[in-house]
Amino acid sequence: MTTTLVPHPSLAIQLQEKIEYPKQGVLSKVLIKDSCCQYTLFCLAAGTDISEHTSARNATVHVIEGSGLLTLAGQEIPLEPGVFVFMPAHAPHAVKAKDNLAFLLTLSDNR
Repeated sequence: MTTTLVPHPSLAIQLQEKIEYPKQGVLSKVLIKDSCCQYTLFCLAAGTDISEHTSARNATVHVIEGSGLLTLAGQEIPLEPGVFVFMPAHAPHAVKAKDNLAFLLTLSDNR
């Protein structure tokens, strides 16, 4: 499921209120999308894996709650609340949710 909120001159979103975990798998919500960035809230059910893939855009992951493991270009990075990770474009990465896991993914142009 994907939801897009139309950007306003300014917008405040309480992320905790947007978190909802599926019984299994991934629920993503595009919060804002403009010409240079996309901000997506990802909610993964405990035990969910996102297999290795790449993105043509730079990305950041900011963990809101839960725990898991990000494998980024062969390096394992524990995911827990407050962790912030920069992922350069084309870097292979995968995610495993140990517990229910929520994070904000920001995709940005890498010009």
